[in-house]
Amino acid sequence: MQEASHKDETPADPGETVAQFERPKGWRTRLADMLYASPAIVPLIVLVAAVAIFGAILGDRFFSPFALTLILQQVAIIGIVACAQSLVILTAGIDLSVGAIMILSSVIMGKFTFDLGLPPALGVLCGLLCGLGIGAISGYLVAVWKLPPFIVTLGMWQIVLAANFLYSGSEVIRSQDIAKEAPLLQFFGNTIDIGGAVFTYGVILLLFLVAVLSYVLSQTAWGRHVYAVGDDPEAAALSGVNVRGTLISVYALGGLICAFAGWALIGRIGSVSPQAGQLANIESITAVVIGGISLFGGRGAIAGTLFGALIVGVFTLGLRLMGADVQWTYLLIGVLIIAAVTVDQRIRRASL
Repeated sequence: MQEASHKDETPADPGETVAQFERPKGWRTRLADMLYASPAIVPLIVLVAAVAIFGAILGDRFFSPFALTLILQQVAIIGIVACAQSLVILTAGIDLSVGAIMILSSVIMGKFTFDLGLPPALGVLCGLLCGLGIGAISGYLVAVWKLPPFIVTLGMWQIVLAANFLYSGSEVIRSQDIAKEAPLLQFFGNTIDIGGAVFTYGVILLLFLVAVLSYVLSQTAWGRHVYAVGDDPEAAALSGVNVRGTLISVYALGGLICAFAGWALIGRIGSVSPQAGQLANIESITAVVIGGISLFGGRGAIAGTLFGALIVGVFTLGLRLMGADVQWTYLLIGVLIIAAVTVDQRIRRASL
């Protein structure tokens, strides 16, 4: 009896124990792993499907070079701001001040040029430095003072927006005056013809920015640090990542990108208006979320943000050409936002 009991207590063969954990993955798990590694695939599929559906319904009215380039021109400003928002969200933060930074930067470019008599190039430089400085302040408060990004940028949004109206006096600098005395301010509104399709320099800036940020985030140490901070800041710090420096640089770079968006905004509308782009913060978050960047940080791609902005542009133009009420656009975009967050949550759970 004792020998039998000893035999029962004999541990199983180590090889058999290890083999229990090496089960083949199901197709759902493999699909989740693929989507987790390449989050831009889902918004790309949605974009292609939307283009195909509206193209089938509207035909040449939708597939004309004018219509397709119009989509790019309409999403250029939001796309640029969304690139800044993407960097912040990748670190598991959020920036509600991006739209206000864009507007104030454009106002400073115009007011410094016309009211202070500075050369247009110097006025533009001051606007860019303004965006950089505001972003750096937000980053410092988040990284060093450990304040919640939502609260910091909510407060900064109010401060910057108030400063914009107080300084500008709600005065608009007219397009005719800018074209005559400071055409540099309208630089990104200039156009270039490529194979019959007309693109503004603002669209070129967006595509260039997406390409550069995609390379930086995927191929440089700084980019890996951004993802690491968003995924787990404590683990990143233990791995030697300068979490504070990374966060400050992300917010500062985001502010600078928003300032460039302010410059492109002048080119888009032709004038310097303190009232323009009031919804840029919400629209940028929309593009980022639909583009597959996780609100929980550490996962996503800038290319997905571009796809997200284009999806909004395709739905907006397609429904407009169909004569549908504008509220249908908001309804469908709202559904896409909830669906995108749901997909992100399921992919995260399935990949664990």
